[in-house]
Amino acid sequence: MKQLNLFSDKASVALVSRLWREHIKPYRWYVAGGIFCMAIAAITTAILAKLLQPLFDDVFMSRDESMLFQVAFLVLCVFILKGVSSFGESVSMVYVGQKIIADIQKRLFDYFIVADLAYFHARSSGELVSRFTNDVNLMRNAVTTALTGMGKDTLSLFFLIGLMFYQDWLLASLAFFIFPVALFPIVKIGKKMRKVSLNTQEEMGSFSILLHQVFQGMRVVKSYAMEKYEKKRAYRLIDNLCRLNVKGGRVRAASHPIMEALGGMAIVIVVLYGGTQVIAGNRTTGTFISFITALLLAYEPMKRLANLNANLQEGLAAALRIFTAIDLKPTIASTSKAPLLEVQKGQISLNNVSFSYPNGKNALKGITLDIPAGKRVALVGPSGSGKSTLLNLIPRFYDVTSGSIEIDGIDIRKVSLDSLRCHIALVSQEVILFDDTVKANIAYGRWGAPEEEVINAAKAAAAHSFIMQLPQGYETLVGEQGVRLSGGQRQRLSIARAMLKNAPLLLLDEATSSLDTESERQVQTALDRLMKGRTTIVVAHRLSTVLDADIIYVLEEGAILEKGTHAELLKNNKTYARLVELQFVTDTMPLAS
Repeated sequence: MKQLNLFSDKASVALVSRLWREHIKPYRWYVAGGIFCMAIAAITTAILAKLLQPLFDDVFMSRDESMLFQVAFLVLCVFILKGVSSFGESVSMVYVGQKIIADIQKRLFDYFIVADLAYFHARSSGELVSRFTNDVNLMRNAVTTALTGMGKDTLSLFFLIGLMFYQDWLLASLAFFIFPVALFPIVKIGKKMRKVSLNTQEEMGSFSILLHQVFQGMRVVKSYAMEKYEKKRAYRLIDNLCRLNVKGGRVRAASHPIMEALGGMAIVIVVLYGGTQVIAGNRTTGTFISFITALLLAYEPMKRLANLNANLQEGLAAALRIFTAIDLKPTIASTSKAPLLEVQKGQISLNNVSFSYPNGKNALKGITLDIPAGKRVALVGPSGSGKSTLLNLIPRFYDVTSGSIEIDGIDIRKVSLDSLRCHIALVSQEVILFDDTVKANIAYGRWGAPEEEVINAAKAAAAHSFIMQLPQGYETLVGEQGVRLSGGQRQRLSIARAMLKNAPLLLLDEATSSLDTESERQVQTALDRLMKGRTTIVVAHRLSTVLDADIIYVLEEGAILEKGTHAELLKNNKTYARLVELQFVTDTMPLAS
């Protein structure tokens, strides 16, 4: 979406127009029904003011007892009609507001679920969650408030002012002559309100980020005794939010003294002029009382309309943030006509591949390598050499800057993205488990797989025995990020997930680097079963896990330095040999395979 000037009238009109087209228009009949009910409620309000004229003139002044019962019955009927119409208006607006928030949240999720991985790496989860909660709720409030204001309050003013002009056009003109003066400060207040609201939403996003990080990393916070530091960070954000909310309240309330002063002036003018007319006998007491009542009843919707602009600006600031996110199109995608990838052999080729991150950092420089079908290939090298980056290019988490990656001779950018990833299983050091059952986390590899196959995958991953010792077995909830399981258990579940997927291409990204010796032994046994018959790329920090690799590529600063088997690379006595020697000193790893 083009960058908008947040504080211009054109920006507001564009955002309101888009909100109407994309999210309100589908429910226009519910909106129309709500406005119809608002119109009935507005008419009844004017009728109540009008009924005061016969009540005073015919009942109180003329002492007509028969009119007393007629007027009383009419008043009762009007109140019942007003109550029913108000109910219909409220139900319609609640329905429209909730449907709008649901539609926007679905639309946001639809975007986030297909967004590039780089998008998530550049933003925290707290910021993204803030879009779904704070921003969407502000939009809903603005929409329902705007619809109610433009419907009920505007119609009420229309009928009440119409009644006043019908009764005395000169008195009505005097009463409303001064109100257009209020438009200028009200528009200015609205612009300030949007700016304050935008800053408040950004601070709320930062606060959500902090809470997420602290709660997720509470073990680290406590182990380093950093409670005071985290308190300072939280207090600073809380104070900023408090200051912005107070400022927002002050800006929003700025219309009150304006409207109160103008309202007081209007009423004083009406009382002075109208009172002299009643005393002179130029109009009846009932007409004057009815006029004053209509003016007082018009005062409240007029104040709400004065606040409407401030509330609307809050929602428009949120709408801008949401639409800015929705309008970003993923750069990594496949066309609807892209053919499905069919892996026949499973050979992977990288042809002069270079890759640079958005910040300009060159991660890979002219990489050319072949991974034979069904073979086990290892990528080793110091941290930052480009191993994980290379791995991320194969399932197209990122796209190459130049060169190409082919599977069985087919460029992966020319095939369906879903079909590409369906043929790849990934097991990484950072195990992601969802707050669901053990069974659901394994079945994530192939959703809908029979329970027997889920259990077989767990057995192959050496996970079945510990799963059966859990309180509810396969139905046990693992907690957020699998917090109720050990590191080795979580890793074996991720291997079981990959086992169940049964993909011909396997990517292992330092799958055992964070495990203790016993857990590593169990996980490595499961990985050996998983790798059989599959084209496998292993990114390894512990060189003991790649001794049996068919080919080992040594990377440094984004380039390939060496290639060969473990024994061949040791004989070369270059970078790989030095890496082995370093780990031999620390881990007493054997030098020969």
